[in-house]
Amino acid sequence: MTNTVTLKVEGMDCPSCTGKIERAVCAIPGVDNVQLSYTSQRLRLDVADSMAGADAVARVVEKLGYRVSPAGDAPEVADLSWWQTAKGRLVIAAGALLGGAGILSFAVPGYAFYMFAAAALVALAPLARKALLGAAAGQPFSIETLVTIAVIGAIIIGEAAEAAVVVFLFSIGELLEMLAAAKARKSVRALADLVPKTAFLVSDSGVVEVAADTLAIGDLVEIRPGGRIPADGVITHGETSIDESTVTGESIPGRKQVGDSVFAGSINADGVIRVTVNRSAENNMIARILQMVEEAEGSKAPTARFIDRFSAYYTPGVIVVSALIAIVPPLVFGADWSLWVYKGLAILLIGCPCALVLSTPAAITSGISSGARQGLLMKGGAVLEAIGKATVIAFDKTGTLTEGTPRVTDIETFSGDQDDMLALAGAVEAGSSHPLAVAIVDEAAKRGIDVAEAVDAEALRGRGVRATVNGRDVIVASPGYAAEITALSKAQNEDIRAREKEGKTVAVVLADGRALGFIALRDELREDALGAMAELSGLGVSAIMLTGDNARTGAALAGRLGIEVRAELLPQDKLQAIEELKEKGDVAMVGDGINDAPALARADIGIAMGGGTDVALETADAALLHERVGDVPALIKLSRATMANIHQNITIALGLKAVFLVTTLMGVTSLWMAILADTGATVLVTINALRLLRHRFH
Repeated sequence: MTNTVTLKVEGMDCPSCTGKIERAVCAIPGVDNVQLSYTSQRLRLDVADSMAGADAVARVVEKLGYRVSPAGDAPEVADLSWWQTAKGRLVIAAGALLGGAGILSFAVPGYAFYMFAAAALVALAPLARKALLGAAAGQPFSIETLVTIAVIGAIIIGEAAEAAVVVFLFSIGELLEMLAAAKARKSVRALADLVPKTAFLVSDSGVVEVAADTLAIGDLVEIRPGGRIPADGVITHGETSIDESTVTGESIPGRKQVGDSVFAGSINADGVIRVTVNRSAENNMIARILQMVEEAEGSKAPTARFIDRFSAYYTPGVIVVSALIAIVPPLVFGADWSLWVYKGLAILLIGCPCALVLSTPAAITSGISSGARQGLLMKGGAVLEAIGKATVIAFDKTGTLTEGTPRVTDIETFSGDQDDMLALAGAVEAGSSHPLAVAIVDEAAKRGIDVAEAVDAEALRGRGVRATVNGRDVIVASPGYAAEITALSKAQNEDIRAREKEGKTVAVVLADGRALGFIALRDELREDALGAMAELSGLGVSAIMLTGDNARTGAALAGRLGIEVRAELLPQDKLQAIEELKEKGDVAMVGDGINDAPALARADIGIAMGGGTDVALETADAALLHERVGDVPALIKLSRATMANIHQNITIALGLKAVFLVTTLMGVTSLWMAILADTGATVLVTINALRLLRHRFH
């Protein structure tokens, strides 16, 4: 039996550190499924013995020069000012030593070299220590190694001042990376602060204030106007508007009543409500969003995995090329040793892979974080990357493209008043839980119609319902059964058939054997379904409806949407349809996460319209908390924007290196310019990735 252990790793200078740590930890016997996120600083792994395994992992990681603690024990970097962090103190120390050496060099110029050398070596000490620890642990090709070789080499050839500047600039670059990563991490983890620290618990002795994290499943809590909901639960008393923008990104407060679910961290806008807790603090919606984002950061996209593999060969290659540039011209062509060693050291610094390694994870993390804040949850970078490649989106109908519950669309009378007929139909259907009956009763309530009490109600086995209302024999019947009771005119039959061709269910209302008219009902499209289909078309993605409903209803709704439809499908038929669609390209399936689970699993990407249900979050690759069709094109836009950001980052990283490689060989670039090129590329890549946090994809 294996146990999952999560540790916090501090001291990572750039994303390349994650690969170094993962390789070392994977070599430990009994350790599997190692995932380390540079942004969240979380190391997650499976071990046979959780205590002994965690201790062994901690020892290995600490030998590499990093600090390890149980997840959650150490303070977040974002909680500290930059000058209070280890990297901040190193920047201040390196800057002070460089400045001091510069001032003293004017007072005693004869000793300037020694002062700059001392400043460089003292500031280099933490980096050199980490390089030595990495080499001792079998990880010799690190960024710290490149910088250490370059600084010591510069001192040897008499460029101590530039060596000191290199250390200072490199330290600044590391500090900026740390601050950018902390910002990305904080933008999502700030969700945890939205859950109130206290709650008003309703008990036998009255309402008492308690700590929110002590609430248990089944507890009843009271939330007053303006207060935040302390736990996930279901409203059991009261009615109000709930602002869920902090959780789902939906900016417009929604009306909630008894029986509706609410999320921790949401704001109660007006009425007093009481909520029965149905999830513990560690398992509420916000906690699960945070967990999904952290897991997603650790799940690398294909592009990120390629960059990791490339970097494993890239750094040793840089060292070899640098050595060849430094040695070959002097040995073969008799060139000046000092000049070419200087160029070799510059190449070493230019080749630092920080920006390249950061290019993908920074964008993926920002993209996943941005999506989570807008109610678009994805289980990893691979999912985020794949969604944008989908060429076909298959939609379930009921509960996905439609609201999931029928409602009255038309009321036509053959004689008499609409409200009178609806009052009779509502009285007959009042005792039924059938969705069509509920829709008729709801329509009567919306119109403010008083419904009389019916007696002697009787179900007519698929043909309708009969009851006595105010002494009248009232039947709500199917058109076929209505025709058996009384003759309908040609015009009336044509009217009924026209509604049925539109995919509507028709119920004829009869009183004392005479047809009063009919009520048409249909599970209507979601409000944003039409706009979403237009957006998908504009993105070059085709859509198809896969439904188990009858062909007439499916064709009517698909016709309104302008998409293809396959109807009357059993679950195995949907699987077959997905298989056929996959032959033409990448396919995403959108469903409710329950009935469509097989098709969701078989598609390249499964997207659940689950509203945050357990099944939705666990069975699909992505979940849409808004239950909004328009979030499907939003996911595609987010994916494509993220991949475009990655390509931009890679271009920036490699482009700057190519430019400075040429200028170095031409003798234009100095050592401090070389490290500035790497630091500048890293900062540009980070800033570019953080742009995704501000994007809205609707």
